[in-house]
Formats: sequence, structure tokens, C-alpha cells
Amino acid sequence: MFKKLFISALLTFAVAMTASAQFRYGPQVGANFSSLNFRQSGLVGVEQSVNPTAALNCEFMFTSFGLGIDFGLGYAMTGGFVNLDKPIWQLNGFGREHVMIHNLQIPVHLRFKWTKMQGLENIIAPIVYGGPEFDIQLGHSRQEKNGQKAFKYSGGDVALACGLGVELFRNYQITAGYTWGVTYSLKTAQLDDFSARWRGWTLRLSYLF
Repeated sequence: MFKKLFISALLTFAVAMTASAQFRYGPQVGANFSSLNFRQSGLVGVEQSVNPTAALNCEFMFTSFGLGIDFGLGYAMTGGFVNLDKPIWQLNGFGREHVMIHNLQIPVHLRFKWTKMQGLENIIAPIVYGGPEFDIQLGHSRQEKNGQKAFKYSGGDVALACGLGVELFRNYQITAGYTWGVTYSLKTAQLDDFSARWRGWTLRLSYLF
């Protein structure tokens, strides 16, 4: 008897959640203010670079209490300026190198949107989000001189992101956050264990239909 009641309650909950859920999608553009965090700090200098992003952004919300997920598929460039000013690199002609990594990016974030504000949410609704982002490297800049490469690229990486934002007039969403690389994006060719993970700030604008 208890088992039947439990299953019935689960089905009722699932139907209620599905009925109140809302799926939306739309274009997203933005920028990464990215850098590279090397395992041994101080061996090379790193400067931040500003890089573009563009994606199809999707939102699946359980509108009754504001909890949902956002996910997407898009392009994101990451990287930074790396100062290879030690003799091991200078002998091959390397110096201040602009590292650019072109990624197919798949974010999957848990999000909360405050939707219970007695109608004010139709004008402005706060958002917080967090979760993983998966990058597949499609290409990268070539730091190669005298037949010697400066870096070896990983082919892809995983990062964690969190941030906040607002939804304006139910269609426009502006979000800002920070991303930490969990796995490495590249390592130096001469020093095998000298690897770097990307990290940085993100600013994005979405329009959801």
C-alpha cells in the first residue's frame, strides 16, 4: 500500500513539475576576460586578454519556484598573453606570445531565478547560477619558431562557473560570472609538467524567445 502511494505521489509531482515547466531558447553574445593560470607561478608572466563568445542559449525553468537549468552550445575563445622571457624559450625566438584557443563550449548550469515578486519579475528578475562548462578545442594560435613549438594543447578542458545576473522584460538576460579551469588547457613543450588552466570573468547578453 505504501509503495503504491509513494509511486502515485512521485507521478503527481512529476506531472505538476512538467506542467509548470517552461523551456526557452535564443542567441547569446558576450566576452571572456580570460587568463592562464600556470602550475608554477612566477616562472612566466601572464596577462589577461579579451575574447568573444557566441552561443545558442537554452533555459528550462520550473516556474512555480524559480529553479531550473541553463545550457547551450556555442563558440568561446580563451587564452591570454604569455611572456616566455626565460632563456629556454628566448633561444628559439619566443617572447610575449598571444595564446588564443578556439573552443566549442557546452555549459550546463543550475540556476535560480526569483520569480515571486508580485509582478515585478515581468520587468526585472534576479538570477544566480553555477555549474560545469565543457570545452572542446577546435583550433588555437601557433607559437612555433625554428621548428620548435612553445605549447602542447590538451584538445579540451572542463571548468566550473558561477555568477549572477538579471532578466529584463522577460526576454533579455544579462549575466556576469567567474570561471575556474578544472583540467589543463595547455602545457609548455619543453617543460612537460608545466601546464596551465584557463580562468577569468565572463559577461554575456541573451535574448530568449
